Amino acid sequence: MILGIDVGGTHTDAVLFENLQVRKKTKVLTQQENLIESLLGVTGEILQGENLKALSRIVFSTTISTNAIVQGKIDRVGLAIACGPGLPSSLLKISDDTHFVSGSINHRGAEVASIDAGEIGRIGERFKKEGLHHLGVVGKFSTRNPMQEIQIRDLLNGDFRHISLGHRMSGNLNFPRRIATTFLNAALWETYNTFVREILKFKKQMGLETPIYILKADGGTFEIGHSAEFPVYTILSGPAASIMGILSLTRCRGDAIAIDVGGTTTDIAIFSEGAPLLEPLGVTIEGHRTLIRGLKTRSIGAGGDSRVRYKNGELTIGPERDGPAAAFGGHQPTPTDAMIVLGLTDIGDPHRAAEAVGNLAKSMKIPLWETADRIFQGTCQRIASATGEMLNEINNKPVYTIHEMLEGKKIKPETLYIVGGPAGPMAARLGELLGCSAVIPPHAEVANAIGAALSRNTTEVTLLADTERRIMTIAEEGLQTSIPAEFSREDAIEVCREKLRQRALQIGAVGEDIEMEIVEDLEFNMVRGYSRTGKNIRIKAQVKPGLIAGFDGKEKT
Repeated sequence: MILGIDVGGTHTDAVLFENLQVRKKTKVLTQQENLIESLLGVTGEILQGENLKALSRIVFSTTISTNAIVQGKIDRVGLAIACGPGLPSSLLKISDDTHFVSGSINHRGAEVASIDAGEIGRIGERFKKEGLHHLGVVGKFSTRNPMQEIQIRDLLNGDFRHISLGHRMSGNLNFPRRIATTFLNAALWETYNTFVREILKFKKQMGLETPIYILKADGGTFEIGHSAEFPVYTILSGPAASIMGILSLTRCRGDAIAIDVGGTTTDIAIFSEGAPLLEPLGVTIEGHRTLIRGLKTRSIGAGGDSRVRYKNGELTIGPERDGPAAAFGGHQPTPTDAMIVLGLTDIGDPHRAAEAVGNLAKSMKIPLWETADRIFQGTCQRIASATGEMLNEINNKPVYTIHEMLEGKKIKPETLYIVGGPAGPMAARLGELLGCSAVIPPHAEVANAIGAALSRNTTEVTLLADTERRIMTIAEEGLQTSIPAEFSREDAIEVCREKLRQRALQIGAVGEDIEMEIVEDLEFNMVRGYSRTGKNIRIKAQVKPGLIAGFDGKEKT
C-alpha cells in the first residue's frame, strides 16, 4: 500500500493506494498552528483498520515552503559571497546582511585569490552580534571547485544553526541564481525543519516504520531526512503535486491546460504532447530566480475561499483568504458561497451562503442572484486571463517538457483538465472561456495527494573533469577527486551514471524507478601554444521525473 498526503493551506487530503488503485480517500481542514493534529486526523481516518506494516511508502506534498516565501515569513540570512572579478557586487546583493569577501576561483576551478581568515572572522562576529542564526556561503565558480566555500564555512562555524553552501544547491552555472537559491535554502531552513520534525513525530506516534518522502518542485520525491538539508527543493511542491495528479489520472496525449482550484490559490500548468512543461533554468518565486528544477506553473490568489469585497464601486476577489466560506462558518462572502447561491453545488449551509452574498448585494444595490453571478464570472475570468497570459509567454520562448526540448513548438490546447474542490461548478465555464473541452478526472478533489503518492524519486548529478589538472568535481555531492590524464568522455559518463544511481538510492529511490538520462554532454580541447594539453568534460545526468514503476497512467477508480 501507498499513502499520499497533501498538506494544503486550506485542507489536508489523503489517499490510500493498494495495488496502484485508490482504495480510500479523505479530507480534513488544515490546522496551521497544530499541523500534527491535522495529520493524525486525516491518517487516523484513512488508516483505521489497516495493516500499517503493509505500507510501502508515504509521500507528502506541502505548501509550507512556498507560503513562507510568499507571506514573507522567512528568517534573516547572513550571506558571505566570494564573487571575484566580473559582475559588480551591487547586482548581487540580496539584503543588508550580504557581505562580499576576498577570495576567488576561476572558471576552471583553480584558486586565483585566497580567503582572508581574519576577514571571515570579523564577518562571523558581526553576524552573531546581529542575532543571525542562518547563513549562506556562495563562491562564483564553486561548482568547479568547492574548496573556498568549505573553508569559509569552517571559519564561520560555531554558534550558527545552519550554513547553506552554494555548490550543494545545483551543479549548474549561474552565479546570481546560485546566490538566490542559497539564500532561500537558509531562509527556509528553520521553518521547514520544524515541519520535518512534526512529520517524524507523527510517524513515531503512529508507530510507523514506513519510509517517508516529500515531493519536490520537479514532480519527483526525495526522502524526508535528506530533504531537511535542502528545503529550497520543496518550493512549489503543491503545484507540482496537482500536475503529477492530473498526469496519473488522465490519458493526456496532446496539448492541454491543467488547472487546480484550491481554497486559497489556483495553480495553472500546461501540457505539451501529453508531457508537463519544465522550467529549464530554474523556477522563479517572489522575484527570486533560482536554480531549482521545477515544473512550469503559475499561481494566482483566487480560490474557492478567496475573500470577496465591494469597495469604491469595484468588486474584488482575493488574493487573500479570510477563513472558510460563509457556508462553512466563515464571516466573509467567497466564490464558494456564490456557487452555492447559483445552485452550482449543494455543499455547506445554503442559508449562510445566501446571507453573506446578500449583504454584498445590498452594498452593490443589485439582486442576490446577479451578485453571485458576478462573483462566479469574475473568478472564472481571472483564472482564464492568467492562463492566457501564461500561454502567450510560453509560445514566445522555446518549449521544454520533462522529457525534451521541442524546437519551434507552439502550444494549442484543446483540453482543459480541472481538479480541486470547485472543479465541478467551474469546469464548464472555464472550458468556454479557454476554448477547450473541460474534463474533470476521477478523484479530482484529492488529485494532489494522488500525484504525491505516485511520483518517483528524482535527482541529478553534474560531473566536471579537467584532464590537464587531473581533477574531477561533482558539485551536488561536494566531491572533488583526482583522475588520470587519459580520463575520457566515456569514463565521465560511466562515473556520472554510477554516482547518480548511488545518489538516487541515498534519497530513497528503488532500482526499478531509476530511469536515467544524460541531459548535457560537452567536451572541449584545452590548448596552450600549439599543443593540446588536456580536455574539459561536462556531463549532467538526471533521473527523469515521472510516475512510479508499474503505474500505466490509466484512470484508477
